[in-house]
Amino acid sequence: MAKKRRWWPAALLALFVVLGNLPDEGIARAVSNVHDLSSELYAEIRELLTMRRAMHQRGEPCGPELNAAPAPAHPRVVPSWPLHGPPPLGQVAGVAVALNGFPVVFHRGARVFDNNSFNRTNHFLLVEEGPIPEDTVLTLDPDNGDVLTGWGRDLFFMPHSITIDNRGNTWLTDVALHQVFKFAPGAIKPNLTLGQRFSPGSSKHQFCMPTDVAVATTGEIFVADGYCNSRVLKYDPAGVLLRMYPEEEDMVEPALRLIPPLSRDSLRMQVPHSLALLERLDMICIADRENLRVIWPPPGGDPLPRPGDYIYAVNGYTASDIKVTGFTLDPASESVIDKWGPPQGMSNPHSVAVSPDGSALYVAEIGPNRVWKFDLPQAA
Repeated sequence: MAKKRRWWPAALLALFVVLGNLPDEGIARAVSNVHDLSSELYAEIRELLTMRRAMHQRGEPCGPELNAAPAPAHPRVVPSWPLHGPPPLGQVAGVAVALNGFPVVFHRGARVFDNNSFNRTNHFLLVEEGPIPEDTVLTLDPDNGDVLTGWGRDLFFMPHSITIDNRGNTWLTDVALHQVFKFAPGAIKPNLTLGQRFSPGSSKHQFCMPTDVAVATTGEIFVADGYCNSRVLKYDPAGVLLRMYPEEEDMVEPALRLIPPLSRDSLRMQVPHSLALLERLDMICIADRENLRVIWPPPGGDPLPRPGDYIYAVNGYTASDIKVTGFTLDPASESVIDKWGPPQGMSNPHSVAVSPDGSALYVAEIGPNRVWKFDLPQAA
């Protein structure tokens, strides 16, 4: 029997994976930026939500084994956060949550990512303006949203994503520099740099506008080399390349491929924009932006999501009469099971993160430049 292909064609801008609905197992990463879907898809999603709500009310099953798992927390916006109004931020490209539960944002200051930022060969056009002079990495107070500390001035040219791993290291991608940086806790100089400065390329030592990083508890590193190369690379903790997807037949032995050859044709990517790990299942979630979908190819081809593994997602703008809102997705049944967001909707979300204890979810926006906080009430 042929295996069912595991992907959603969906208008999603950010995903957050929660494994087993247990706070200490949640992986605080975003899978972001899947653009430009038709309003017909939203009509189908609304119809699906209405149908599933009616099925819940009648006590009917809503998908394979769905009722056997605890319901995911419904994100509830905190209307008074930030308490003293939004802090002065540029485009908020990324948000992560530190091990102590404090949200950390990676923003662009006065610099704007637009059609004048890069040339046709993907070289950054504003090098002569120098690095961003403001602190680009800001830690916020989880209670009131105030800026507590900042660093990163005169280091970055075009911030894109931020990841904080289980050891407290901060990983940052800069699409202008075409590099990925690792910073130890409390450090302001990187102890690991991947890619070549201002040198876009497709070799094994180069990136072309890398979009995101996911880090396993083993220290293995996954990089979405998104805008130009449309590939995902896996490194050991020291930054030695282990695997690359996709890879040509004559470039690597079959045993080193990230996913099996059988899956390649259906999983050719166009702008893998962000990543999230389902480590317990040995899976990586990839936001395949221009293919309008989210995929999660298991390295061995066999593991399947199980009831209780959920994904929080945010869609992008498609039409004036459709709110930009959030969804909760169930990988086991490939279903939309909830929707959430502020009453007025969002405008241009770009990143999602959740606190290590699973009590709060944050959404970063690019225009207006702000961060939303949502409570995640846990079931009694």
